[in-house]
Formats: sequence, C-alpha cells, structure tokens
Amino acid sequence: MQSKIVVALAGNPNSGKTTIFNNLTGARQHVGNYPGVTVEKKEGFCEYKGREMRIVDLPGTYSLTAYSAEEIVARNFIIEEKPDVVVDIIDSSNLERNLYLAVQLMETGAPLVLAFNMSDEARARGYEFDIEKFSQFFNAPVVKTVGHKGEGMDELMEEIIAVASRRSESLNRFSVNYGDELESEITKLESMLRRHFPLTDQYGARWLAVKLLEKDRDIMARIGSAEIDEQVERSAAYVEKMAGEPPETSIAGSRYGFISGACQEAVRSTIEIRHTISDRIDSVVTNRVLGIPIFLGLMYLVFSLTFTLGDPPMGWIEDFFKWSGGVVAGWWPEGSGSLLKSLLVDGIIGGVGGVIVFLPNILLLFFAIAILEDSGYMARAAFIMDRLMHKIGLHGKSFIPMLVGFGCSVPAIMATRTLENRRDRLVTMLVVPLMSCGARLPIYALIIPAFFPQVWHAPMLWIIYVIGILLAILSAKVLRSTIFRGESIPFVMELPPYRMPTFRGVLIHMWQRGWLYLKKAGTIILGISILLWAMTTFPGLPDEEAQRFEKEKQSVQASVADEKDKPASIASIEDARKEEELRTSIAGRIGHALEPVLKPMGFDWKIGTALIGAFAAKEVFVAQMGIVYSVGEADEGSETLREKLKDNYSPLVGFCIMLFCLISAPCMATIAITRRESNSWKWALFQLAGLTVLAWVITAIVYQAGGLLGIGI
Repeated sequence: MQSKIVVALAGNPNSGKTTIFNNLTGARQHVGNYPGVTVEKKEGFCEYKGREMRIVDLPGTYSLTAYSAEEIVARNFIIEEKPDVVVDIIDSSNLERNLYLAVQLMETGAPLVLAFNMSDEARARGYEFDIEKFSQFFNAPVVKTVGHKGEGMDELMEEIIAVASRRSESLNRFSVNYGDELESEITKLESMLRRHFPLTDQYGARWLAVKLLEKDRDIMARIGSAEIDEQVERSAAYVEKMAGEPPETSIAGSRYGFISGACQEAVRSTIEIRHTISDRIDSVVTNRVLGIPIFLGLMYLVFSLTFTLGDPPMGWIEDFFKWSGGVVAGWWPEGSGSLLKSLLVDGIIGGVGGVIVFLPNILLLFFAIAILEDSGYMARAAFIMDRLMHKIGLHGKSFIPMLVGFGCSVPAIMATRTLENRRDRLVTMLVVPLMSCGARLPIYALIIPAFFPQVWHAPMLWIIYVIGILLAILSAKVLRSTIFRGESIPFVMELPPYRMPTFRGVLIHMWQRGWLYLKKAGTIILGISILLWAMTTFPGLPDEEAQRFEKEKQSVQASVADEKDKPASIASIEDARKEEELRTSIAGRIGHALEPVLKPMGFDWKIGTALIGAFAAKEVFVAQMGIVYSVGEADEGSETLREKLKDNYSPLVGFCIMLFCLISAPCMATIAITRRESNSWKWALFQLAGLTVLAWVITAIVYQAGGLLGIGI
C-alpha cells in the first residue's frame, strides 16, 4: 500500500493559499496551534487518483528568515518534518515579490512545485509567462491556477504526485551566486560547520552559512558557538567593507537580481500596464480624508451584523436553555432543594448555555471578517489605521479587535489572530477587556438610573466608555514601553487586488473559528461554571437555620387568611433564605474576608459577593445583588433593587461600582480565551491580576478623592 503524501502549502499572505487549501481539502480539515506557539496550524486531507494526501497549510510568510513566529514555524516544518512536496502558492500578478520566498525554498533543497495563482489577473494585466523557462530556472514544475474559480487543481495534483514519486532521487540544492566576496566567506563558514556541527546533515552547510551571514537569530542560537560567532563577525565586516553594505542586504539584493533576470527572460508584457479597478477603488477607500470615515462605516456594519443580528439567535439559545432547565427541574417536586437538581440546572445547563449563547456573535463576526479579508479590504483597513495606532506602539490591525471589544471581549480576543507579530497580539489581547463590552451594559443600566438624575444618564454612560478607551490606549503604551518593549517590526503589507470572496471559503473560515471556540474554550468555561456554582451553594445552611425558615413558611400557610397574600409572603421568606445561604456560602465568606480590601473603594461584603459571581459573566452582578437584597429575579430594570441600592449607597459608590466593573478582571470566558489564544496561563493570569489591581487602585483613588472633596456622597 502506498504511503500518504505529505504536502506543505507555502506562500505570501494574500497569495490565495488558503483558497487553494480549501479547494483541495474541503471540509476534511482541522485547525489547532503548533506546539508552544500561538501560530495557527491547519491540516486537511484529500485523495486523487487513489493517492491519499495530508495537506498542511503553513503560515503565510514573505521569507524564511526568523523575524516572526510564523516564519520560524514554516521554515522548521519544511526542514525538520521534510514533507514529500512543498507547493509555493505565488500571486502571479505580483511575481517578483512573491518569487523571493520561492528562491529561499529552493535553497533549502525542498521538493518544490510552483503554483502561479491568480493567473487570470496576471493575464488581465497583460502578462504572459514562459512556463518551461521558469521551470528550468527554479528546478521545479510550474502550474497555472485560479484559486477562487477552482482552475488548475487537477494539474496541481498531478505535479504533486509526480514530484512525490521522485522524492527518493537525489536533489541538487539550488543556490544563487552571491558574488566573490560573499561566496568566499560562505565557503569558510561551510568548512567550519562541517567539521564541528551535526546540524549540517539536516540543514545543509551552505544554507546554515547563508543564514548565519543574514544574522538569523534562531540559527545563531542553535549553533551556539563562540568560534562560529567570531567568524561570522569577521566575515560580515569583510563583506561590508568590500561591498559597502551588510551581508544580509547584499544577499537579498542577489536574490532579487536572480528573480529580475528570470522575469526578464520568461515574462512578456503584451499591453501597457494601466491602472486597475483595484487602483481606482483604492484612490477612494485609502484616501487621507475619506479613508477613516469609510473604514469606520464598514466597521459599524460589521459591529451591527455581529451584535444586532446576533440578538435573535442568542434569545433562541437562551430560551432553549431556560426550557431545558425547566424540563430537568421538573424531574423533582416543586420547591425541592436537591443538590443534583441544582448542579444540573444551575451548574451544567447554565454553564453550557453561558458558552453557547456567544456562538451567534462569533459566527457572524468571523463571517463578516472573512468577507472583508477575502475581498482584500482588510489589508486596506490596517493600512489606514496604522498611523493612528502607531502612536501607542501598535499597528493598524490592532484597531479591529479593539473595536469588536465594544460588543464582546471573547470574539475580540479571537480576532487578534489577524496580527502576525506576537508582541502586538499579546498587547492587544491584554487591553481589549478595557473596551466596555455589552455584558457590562446591564450594570450601567442598573446603577445610572439608581443614582443619577435623568439629565446625567447619557453623560455618565459616555464618561464610562471614554474612560475605558483612554485606559486601553494608556495601558497599551505602557506595556509596549516596558514588558513588551523592543524594536517595532516595520508595518509592511501588500495591498492585494480586490476579489469576490467565495461563499464556501467564507463559510469554512467562519465555522473553523466557531468550532474551535465551542470545543476548546467551552470545556474550560463549563468547568469554571461548575466551580462557581459550588462556591455559591456550599456548605449550605445549618440544619437549625433551614428548619427555622421551614417553620416560618408553615406559619404563613396557617396564619395568612388571604390566599392572594400567601405567595408574596412565602417568596419573601425564600428570598431571606437565599440571602442567608449566600452569606454562609464559600463565596459569601470570601466576600466577608475581602471586606477590608474592598472598603477603600467604598464597597461592603454584599458588593464583594456579587463581584465574585460576576466573574462568571459581568451580567451576573445584577442578579447577585438582587439575591443579596432579597428582591428575587432581579434584572437591570428592577426598580426595587434600584431603590434598595439608593438607600444603602451613595452616588459616589455607584460610580465606583461601574468603574471597578469596567476595569477589573473580565469574565471567565475572556480569561479562558486569553489562555487559549496566548497559549499560556501566564498571560491569562497576568491579565486577570493586572486588570484587577488596576481597577482597585483607580477605584480607591476616585472614592477617596471624592470623599475628601465631598463629591457624590
């Protein structure tokens, strides 16, 4: 039986690589992360003429030099995993830039197939290619493809099988001639490497020597030799003296020189290159005056799609889980205090519902983002916002997740996947929760009408949102200047031609991320939901206390003459019982223990207990306060709860509650997804602790200053 062919798909961002991956694999694919990094790992399977293939979609990269995690992952897979075939997907309408990666792939000695994708666009621009010459220059077969139309897929599969069948034949490593000075220094390093380092068997001595002269940090760390480092420094100084430029610049120049020569020989322009439709659209959408308004308008549409159209299905999901909870609760007699019933209804069904209720938002968000990405507009959005975001140490792409954060932090953190640089991604991930999400709105809707007159309702809400934005900007600046300080990677992005997204591609992108959320984050969230259920349930009331409440209920049943008054009286006793259960629960006791810490912010144990519950989801704060003040099923519109809050706290405390809920640790879903997307509990816990400490400091300062100045007391 023939073994499965392992095929790696490589290529620049925006080369159409993902479209071809989807064409080849369809639904037979799965997404994860490479071990130890947050770089996405996509694999799929297909069969062609009886041969099974495992297709690995490598991260999009411009080169194989270790400037980013994506480049290291792509390079290591090709060199260490040694796939049977590497298919380099090339945007043939932008040939010279895309062939730079092809040259580097050839230098690794990998068995290569070049897919000249978007050949229809190249033809429309007046380019004709001599495929035979290109194949000879690069020692690899060349196939013309049009990914979004599915053209050239059979021809590509034929070449993959042909190259894989020749894999056992000895392959001559392709090499560019870098000129006399560089070649002499490469030879010296090759000789030293062959004598002392076993890595040469796997990587090739020449390839390692070139990488060392390019100052490739990953390779230099792997070699780890002072003797080699000294020789590299001597060689670099010699090359710079002779050529007048550093060796890495000279190497890049030689590669582009080879590419330019190949293109002159094998590319013919049949018509004068003119402004394309993409150019004309860009003259409007990237205009210095119109660019940002157009971008904000499109983002508003994405925002509306995600969080307005998502409301009905969210309501259906909530209704389904309420119905499910009612069905399960019906298995026990009315009023039953069964722990199993509480675990199933409040812990498991409530926990799963709390996860799945976000799914419509996530699917709609990534549906909209996939359309913008596949059409080519998202590259323009990042380009437009780069100047603004650069002032706080981030890039234009960071603006999109921050904008999404106004709806929900969970999909916003997932949206950071569009950022190539890990440092930018982590900073954005950490500050996204400061953008006031929709889950905080019930808290604002409860507090503002309770403590502030009608004329102040809109200004107070505006102030809270502005505080969040300013803190996010300031925090990003501080993080980039301290923990994540370092040289910014230049913001270089191709502006690909506009294309019509394929429905299939958009659906695949949308579902992959939705399924990942359900499968990974869902398990973590469910576990924490059960933990919080246990904290608010145990140890329960002592027997004598439980009996006292039962006697009070029996007394009401016997003594209250009016049948209409009995339910209200019994409900009042039940609310009092719930408050006492909460007071004696683990969460209640933690609230009491935390009271000395909460006091500088003006909070008591009751607010502290509600804040513990709000860790599951910010909206829970309202319901928890309702339980504390025995007002039954409270919501943000509960007048009774507002009146009780107004009676017990000052407007200053009310403002501080909103401030603390805005800044403090986000919900457990956000912590879980931060851990998932950063691939580290360290950053999730740093986010949890950092935001909580920041919230305490700012809220305490505001409360103490307000008290001294007599504001809102």
